[in-house]
Amino acid sequence: MRILLTGSSGTIGTRLFETLLPQHQVVGVDIKQNKWSSKLNAHTLRADLRNSDELANLPPDLDLVIHFAANARVYELVKRPELALDNMVISFNVLEFMRKNHINNIIFASSRETYGNIMEGDSIPEDRVRLENCESPYSASKMSTEAMVHAYSKVYGIDSVIVRFSNVYGMYDDSDRVIPLWIKQTSNRQDLIVYGKDKTLDFTYIDDTVEGVINIITKFDQVKGNILNIAYGKSTKLLTVAEEMKRLLNAENRIIVKENRLGEVWKFQADISKAKELLGYNPMVGIEEGLKRTAEWYKDFYIN
Repeated sequence: MRILLTGSSGTIGTRLFETLLPQHQVVGVDIKQNKWSSKLNAHTLRADLRNSDELANLPPDLDLVIHFAANARVYELVKRPELALDNMVISFNVLEFMRKNHINNIIFASSRETYGNIMEGDSIPEDRVRLENCESPYSASKMSTEAMVHAYSKVYGIDSVIVRFSNVYGMYDDSDRVIPLWIKQTSNRQDLIVYGKDKTLDFTYIDDTVEGVINIITKFDQVKGNILNIAYGKSTKLLTVAEEMKRLLNAENRIIVKENRLGEVWKFQADISKAKELLGYNPMVGIEEGLKRTAEWYKDFYIN
């Protein structure tokens, strides 16, 4: 397949890109180069997708667009809501690029942030998104793009699959997301800050995430028109993750618990039964094994 992958230098983008490249004609596009792989850089176009003129340099003859490009740090968008507007502009420009070039298939990466904090029930299925549960500018940017994807499907015939990811972790991430941040802080003997004593989230190892996306690509014609949770399907307390990180790294860092930060979802567990049924999706890596693999991968970067 001829595939365009936006956000190809990001965490999930990098892992998906290197997995797809041996089997498909993949072109990445990102505002920054890929710091992890010179091989992927050779297949990456640099572009600021906020500028519609720069999309004119992208290849128009495509079978599929996988749209990952976004400002993805929830609390950062609370502090700088203009970054949420960037997300919406980028997505609009990508959809317009597709419409003008008659590209008819898109996979859009949304987020479990769209659900907000739903208190009733254990696992959250895809039909539970409500505007009144929107917690942050980031979640608003994802909800609005989901709506725009649906509109372009109905009006312009662009087929779509929307995937809602949940706390993806693993390799290729040196951001301030909690797991790579804690690995770095642990190696530097710094305190680990847990925002939310009872914060409980569905952590998904990156290879399980990528498997889910590849299954969607393989079965796109059968599953188009669907929204799918791609997650592990079980939740873990953030405090438990911090304690497990200390144990894995044999660290003596203090764990300091603070109040949950404004705009962040603090309770989520995905219902992944739909992805299992339609895709044969079967996440294999639980949090303990995932943290072990992640810490091992990061040793070359952070751990003395």
